[in-house]
Order: sequence, then C-alpha cells, then structure tokens
Amino acid sequence: MVDLLNLQKFFIERHLREGGIAVDFTMGNGHDTEFLCKRVGDSGRVYAFDIQKNAYLATEARLTEHNLIDRCTLILDSHSNAERYITGEINAGVFNLGWLPGSGNKALTTKRETTLPAVRFSVSHLSQDGILLIAVYPGHEEGKAEGEEIAAYLSSLDRRVYCVSRFQILNSPTSPYFMITEKKEELS
Repeated sequence: MVDLLNLQKFFIERHLREGGIAVDFTMGNGHDTEFLCKRVGDSGRVYAFDIQKNAYLATEARLTEHNLIDRCTLILDSHSNAERYITGEINAGVFNLGWLPGSGNKALTTKRETTLPAVRFSVSHLSQDGILLIAVYPGHEEGKAEGEEIAAYLSSLDRRVYCVSRFQILNSPTSPYFMITEKKEELS
C-alpha cells in the first residue's frame, strides 16, 4: 500500500540537499520542520511558520531535543506574510494544511485567504530544480475548498517552467492527498 508520507519525503529528498533553503509553511508539531532541518545540514536554513503558540513551542522543543534548532528560524506569524521574512530563493517548501494535530481544536484550520497568497509566494521564490509540496485534507469543508483553489492556481502555471502533479488515493475521495510543484531546471 502507498504510504503518502514516505512518498512526500522521497520527492523532497530529490530536490533538497545540504546547504539548501527550505520553508515549512505550517510547522504544526514540527515533524516536517525536523525532516527539513536534517536535509539542509549545518550549512542550510529552514524557516518555519505557524500562528499558534503551542505549535511554535512544540516545534522548538522537538528541534532542541534533536540538536537542530540552530538550523531553523521559527516564526510565529501567518505563512501569508512570508515575504516579510524570506527574500531569496527556496529549494523546498512544504504545506501540511488543516488543523494542528493533537490540539483538539478542529475549528482552527488553515484558510484559503491566507494559504493561496503563501502558495503564490512560494512558487515565485522556487529555485531552479526547487520543489513545493502541499498536503491537502479534503475531509472538511474548508479543506476541500482550499484544495480546489490551490489546484486551480497550480493548474494555471506555465508547463514549460513548472511540472505540477497530484497524488491521491482515488477510491477514498476524502483521504488526504498532496500536490507537487517542481520548477524545471533551465536548459543550457
């Protein structure tokens, strides 16, 4: 059976190397942030966003426990404000949409009005051979609508510059799925 989490990591590993710049646009409990920190190594940098203080603290604790905190800039702000913190290109970006796992507060979710600007920012800042991975949770109304808007935007990207894919379990329509945007390398 396909393990979507392992498949996501497989794709990121092909694009993110030692010394790279990565962004976790939804830090949550820090699992993706930790993975990205390990991939960029001592010479890379990870930026991680969340609006919830408990997500920030959980991620900070996880990175400190694994001696990775020096590789990361934790940002207690909306991912829609990424341009305030990141000026250069990014090699990898990750969105894990929905609500904070384990929080018990399913009313507080990512929203289209903040997610779509953050996705647009991340696409515009992808380096050559960069990757953007977006995990979508269509099992609730906002998640379904959020996924549809993101898919419409990504579908409009120039196919000569970007390769956009969607990975979904077809016989389980409310299961999570993810979209990948890869910026093609320039041909010499």
